[in-house]
Amino acid sequence: MFTGIIEDLGIVAAIDRRDDSAVITIDAKGLVDDLGLGGSLAVNGVCLTSVRDEASSPPDGAPSESPGAFTGEVQGPFTAEVMGETLRLTGLGALRTGDRVNLERCTPASGRFDGHVVQGHVDGCGELLSRDDFDEWSTLRIGIPNSLAPYTATKGSIALNGVSLTLTAVSEPSETSAWVEVGLIPATLTHTTFGDLAPGDPVNVEVDVLAKYTARLLSFRTEVTAPADPDASATSATSAETTILFNSTDSSTRQGADNA
Repeated sequence: MFTGIIEDLGIVAAIDRRDDSAVITIDAKGLVDDLGLGGSLAVNGVCLTSVRDEASSPPDGAPSESPGAFTGEVQGPFTAEVMGETLRLTGLGALRTGDRVNLERCTPASGRFDGHVVQGHVDGCGELLSRDDFDEWSTLRIGIPNSLAPYTATKGSIALNGVSLTLTAVSEPSETSAWVEVGLIPATLTHTTFGDLAPGDPVNVEVDVLAKYTARLLSFRTEVTAPADPDASATSATSAETTILFNSTDSSTRQGADNA
């Protein structure tokens, strides 16, 4: 799990593109020096698994055997295998060698919870529609998939390219294209990739997991409608009673449902 507080900016050192996958190596500037095989790192908000093994890292100055191999020039390398689906559904597929990326290690149990719950499971890929840069802050509007609009709310949380942000405005349900807006202070622009983001650039979007679980729970609610046949009233009453039991938040009523 992550919190959306970016720890450092990394640089894409190599991309070894294969038939339906890629091996991406990132210069993480020492952030992953103690991250072993199987460890997690969020790269632009995408949780990736390290395939780095200390024993497999060649000594400094050793020649590279493939475009995705470690080299002596890469400090603090992080290497991950990325499947085709992830490349297509996130902005990782558009990365090029030399690009900067937002990096965050997973949150330790004893660590501070400074952002919000971020899983590193990107829900969709949006794009920067526009930005207004002022002297002391910038406002960015990001287009998002319409399917994610119900999970957004003004003053709510969202992770964009792995950065935990507060929404300052969201599109209305009546609009044909969904969007969200965020306001960024200079520190955020400097310490994340948002300082360089240009209209048209892809943006990884992860909506608030609490909103997703709430929507999922509500989808299981049972709705009772009045029966067309008067003879069905008894059945309807029983159904209504069952609905009240299972949707109730009262502990005594819930106990009756649990024992039913």
